[in-house]
Amino acid sequence: MTELFEDSDYYTGPQVDWDMIRVAEKDLGVRLPRGYIEMLLVRNGGTPRRRCCPTTFPTSWADDHFEISGIRGIGGPWGIDSSSGLGSSYLIKEWGYPEIGVVFCDTPSAGHDTVMFDYSECGPEGEPAVAYVDEDRVPRRVASSFDEFISMLFDDNVTDASMA
Repeated sequence: MTELFEDSDYYTGPQVDWDMIRVAEKDLGVRLPRGYIEMLLVRNGGTPRRRCCPTTFPTSWADDHFEISGIRGIGGPWGIDSSSGLGSSYLIKEWGYPEIGVVFCDTPSAGHDTVMFDYSECGPEGEPAVAYVDEDRVPRRVASSFDEFISMLFDDNVTDASMA
């Protein structure tokens, strides 16, 4: 999982333990995805090496993909559970994102679009899908799980998502 991230510690939170995970889940009102928790235990968020996700629909970013700039962890100022004004609950209210789950990625647009865990089909105890939310605030499923989402990411130097 460490190969997922660049060496930079930007977006990286403090070392995670199970108590922190349980508190974050309670604060957010959801069970976090298994693959995401596994990532947190190795590295608590960061800047991914591969940052583009292919789509079957046009986005405000490109005709066939969008870019992320960071995957948020828990705790610290960048945590999805943060009360610093950068946490998921704040971002949902501030940017008018749909209340389908948890914002867990940052994008280069700095709020105009985002990536969320989507609990709308599975409920708060289920394994959420991953949805992209563009400027129109319509959630569009891009992956059935966090693990699938991570496996789909491709290098931003590749301009055609089909070449990834």
